[in-house]
Amino acid sequence: MTEVEAGRVGKPHGLDGSFHVTRPLEGVLVDGMDVTVAGETRKVQRLAGTKAKPIVRLGGCASRTDAEALRGEALLVARSAAPPLEDDEYWADDLVGLRVLDGEREVGTVERVLALPSCEVLVVGELLIPLVGDAVRRVDTTAGTVDVDLEFLGEG
Repeated sequence: MTEVEAGRVGKPHGLDGSFHVTRPLEGVLVDGMDVTVAGETRKVQRLAGTKAKPIVRLGGCASRTDAEALRGEALLVARSAAPPLEDDEYWADDLVGLRVLDGEREVGTVERVLALPSCEVLVVGELLIPLVGDAVRRVDTTAGTVDVDLEFLGEG
């Protein structure tokens, strides 16, 4: 995927179509940039608040009602606008479809990644695998695998 989620449309702010951004990818949104929301590309016309708690108004969003209609929608931006990842960081979309193994034992395939309050988890069938060092030994996007510790997860 060439886009990443920069945040989600939160509650409206004022009457001009501005809204709070929830779960922002800090510092990614900038005034004048293109974002995709609800399948449409729109320009950021106003950026206020802070990097950690931005308030945004998009083109085509001119009223509180317009902002409320977009509430909960993802704000997608080009990956190139996002900060570079550290060696042990991955885009959630890059993990979907990877084979999950415990050593040589096949566990399944990553169906999706969920963001929970404490951490993100890999959904592999009925199994939820937290993306923490004790549960995930190694992620190799090149080889298309995730090595996990089923014993740590109580599944061994």
